[in-house]
Amino acid sequence: MKTEYKMTIAGCERALPICKASDELAIGAFVIFGDVELTVAAAGALLKIAPEYDYLVAPEAKAIPLIHEMARQSGQNEYFLVRKAPKLYMNGVFETTVQSITTKGVQKLYMDGADAKKMEGKRILLLDDVISTGESIAAVEELVKQAGGIVVGRMAILAEGDAAKRDDIIYLEKLPLFDAEGEPLE
Repeated sequence: MKTEYKMTIAGCERALPICKASDELAIGAFVIFGDVELTVAAAGALLKIAPEYDYLVAPEAKAIPLIHEMARQSGQNEYFLVRKAPKLYMNGVFETTVQSITTKGVQKLYMDGADAKKMEGKRILLLDDVISTGESIAAVEELVKQAGGIVVGRMAILAEGDAAKRDDIIYLEKLPLFDAEGEPLE
């Protein structure tokens, strides 16, 4: 069985570990945590192709380095995260549910009411590290719409599997799904 998938992302060569998702399916594990070079390069590449926006919004947690770096490079001093759990400092919380390919079971996502007020009537660009089924980004979009924000785009570093065929996602590279032996399913 193949254990890694080599690809170039924003000019950075990486070998992604292939991880079993089920008896028939495996995924290429893409984690930007701790990879400063890739985070900086991907953020810059995405900003070059991003539509005009007022605020960036991303789900917790793997998209955090990306949203931070995109805000830093663009000179924006504020961005918003959709959280996996409500925090004590959050008031007027919005919530929705999502089932992601990389997380077991259904989970809830939460948006701070104070963040929601700032988004009302504003152009919002949604970010994630990888879009696979699109369930996570759809849940974030639902919260942004509840807040009165106007979604102007959905961006990710990678589009996995069928997500790469969608015309409503802007991404840098396609990441295939893999069979049980680690061979790309394309």
